[in-house]
Amino acid sequence: MSKKIVLKTSDGESFEIDESIALQSETIAHLIGDDSASTSNGFPLANVTSDVLSTVIEYCKMHASVASEEELKKWDAEFVKVDDSTIFDLILAANYLNISGLLDLTCQTIADKIAACKDADEIRATFDIENDFTPEEEEELRQENQWCFQ
Repeated sequence: MSKKIVLKTSDGESFEIDESIALQSETIAHLIGDDSASTSNGFPLANVTSDVLSTVIEYCKMHASVASEEELKKWDAEFVKVDDSTIFDLILAANYLNISGLLDLTCQTIADKIAACKDADEIRATFDIENDFTPEEEEELRQENQWCFQ
């Protein structure tokens, strides 16, 4: 029987998970290893909401249980088929919780989306980024950095 860990999200929800799953997070591993950390009320995760934590836990459970690398790659590919807002929330959570595999996966997903874009305008449209350059400033940047636009 494995030890259970309680995680408390920023929106007040508690999640009880196996310690082996929780230890995939280096942040939580340090909290568990810290003798002064109190586990009676659970570990507070101030920067993670319940929706995001449930998704992170799903990722950690799958990565703890699947033996086949090929099966895991297929699962990961489906896992990141979510909207950009969710991916960005997962990036922030993975960074805060220090789960390197999840951080790598989610960052690679965004990098692949950027690489698929043809130019800066398409990147702005894909990620809903406002162009804060005037046409003159943009032309000046294009002239100074012609190698980027070839």
